[in-house]
Amino acid sequence: VYENAQLWTPGPGAGMNWSRIYMLVVGAPSFFFPMLFYDEVYGKWSDPSPKARRDDKFGGADDASTSSKAKEGKKRGSVFGTASEKVKDGGYQGLNAFPIPTDGTQRTLTAAGMFSLILPAYAEKYGVDEDEIRYSVATIAEKNHFNGARNPLAQFRRETSAEQICQMAAVAGRLSVFDCAGVADGAAAVIMCRAEDAHKYTDNALYVKALSFVAGTGAGSLDPDYDYTTLPECKWSADDAYAQAGVTSPRDEIAVAEVHDCFTPTELVLMEDLGFSDPGQAWRDVLDGAFRLDGRLPVNSDGGLKAFGHPVGASGLRMLYEIWLQLRGEAPEERRIADHGRKLGLVHNLGGYPGEMVSFVGIYGTELG
Repeated sequence: VYENAQLWTPGPGAGMNWSRIYMLVVGAPSFFFPMLFYDEVYGKWSDPSPKARRDDKFGGADDASTSSKAKEGKKRGSVFGTASEKVKDGGYQGLNAFPIPTDGTQRTLTAAGMFSLILPAYAEKYGVDEDEIRYSVATIAEKNHFNGARNPLAQFRRETSAEQICQMAAVAGRLSVFDCAGVADGAAAVIMCRAEDAHKYTDNALYVKALSFVAGTGAGSLDPDYDYTTLPECKWSADDAYAQAGVTSPRDEIAVAEVHDCFTPTELVLMEDLGFSDPGQAWRDVLDGAFRLDGRLPVNSDGGLKAFGHPVGASGLRMLYEIWLQLRGEAPEERRIADHGRKLGLVHNLGGYPGEMVSFVGIYGTELG
């Protein structure tokens, strides 16, 4: 975004230009902070230039911040939110663990190691054979790579099978490389305004129905009651978002969902925490194709983190862009979801590890009110 901002030069017919932007919200949390670039680039076209604010949050929370600022705008009323990450340029290798000294009571596992603990715990709790659970999460990767192969913006655009993934060498527990999100650079942007002003810019607007952010206690592996079969913060933020949006049956009311599939077991338990599957049944629903493009509730129709990698600052807005395309009927035909009359899309994001994380859930719809 910051390298190509000069390409955004909407004419009078577009109904939007820099003079209408009230504030610039920037999300770039981890590896590369491009505020100097934003200051230099965006200041060229706006007089006075929009207020700049950097949010060191992942894209989902960046969307929440952008939405709140859009409500504040008085004279200009619109907010330009953008998020970017240069993870690869920052030298991050993905599966390595940072050698940070501890007192011996905190975790020392990699992210892959932490999330790999979900599989044996889930199998034990629900009495499912570990090989069946292994194949189920490999099927999640197969689904997301199938979708990503039909997305020209994806980093990885090749299909693979669950059988191939199961045969790959393990990197943590029973997870292979293809159970893990890749390392990627990326950027995304969104323009938001007050709902009552949306008709000035488009006849096909998307409206914010709910925004929920939950931070857990961080107890993690120190909590003897935590069993690694659920991500409580994700469930809490989902329940809060559903209450805001008036959603009582998510699997019947949500048309499409974009979730944080940093590792395949993450997406598995999220299906239950978000209410898309009953407890202990997500693995069956995955194998039955419930979350494929032609399933009852498509999940990660753009390919998810599995196909895009995870440029941390940009992932949330990338997800929102897919909801924008799908609910407006503008996604490419080869990965367009079926029209079941549902008008809501869900975006989920998380940061952290099982038992010690923050979670964001946003719900968006095509109808005002």
